[in-house]
Amino acid sequence: MRILVVEDDPRIATAIKTGLEEERYAVDVASDGELGLGLASSEDYDCIVLDLMLPKLDGTEVCTSLRLEGVHTPILMLTARGTLSDKVAGLNTGADDYLVKPFAFDELVARIRALTRRTNTTTKTSTLTVSDLTLDSIKFTVTRNNSPITLSKKEFSILQYLMQNTGNVISKDQLIAHVWDYEADVLENTVEVNIRNLRKKLGKPDLIKTIRGFGYRIGDQ
Repeated sequence: MRILVVEDDPRIATAIKTGLEEERYAVDVASDGELGLGLASSEDYDCIVLDLMLPKLDGTEVCTSLRLEGVHTPILMLTARGTLSDKVAGLNTGADDYLVKPFAFDELVARIRALTRRTNTTTKTSTLTVSDLTLDSIKFTVTRNNSPITLSKKEFSILQYLMQNTGNVISKDQLIAHVWDYEADVLENTVEVNIRNLRKKLGKPDLIKTIRGFGYRIGDQ
């Protein structure tokens, strides 16, 4: 899953990014509301962690603009303001949840999982199945014929994205954009190496097909 963190405090932003990456999320960070709005409007995210007090555009302005643009990505608002009126104001602009600083990181992760799980129930299931392969995006598990398969964070994210788009051809550029953060300098060969490792671990080399000149496809067209 891919998360956008919009936070102008570099210490908080770094702590959130590092922690979420350890939880197997790909994370982009924007340091102001204008940059955050641009990324959220143009990129595909599973959840947005949005600070209320931001330079250039504040969190409520970003949230309102995204909803007016038709962006329905779940938004978790962060703020040092904990009054009821502040919470109501944030939720009324389109935020899905509200977390007051300082917060425990475990609570942040739990709320992100709850928001993405809620989205999954209406748009896409958290359990993906192709042939005898099953992936659970909430538990971060992969099994084949009920036997567990251990994957790296990137391998899991690649497989998840392919399975979410079963039957469709996904280009290397799409995989890079979804699995790695936008600042990462990723070579196409890096994708190829991860795909090769995935095929070996899955024990079914033809499950992920290479469509020459286009990308990769899992499952039937």
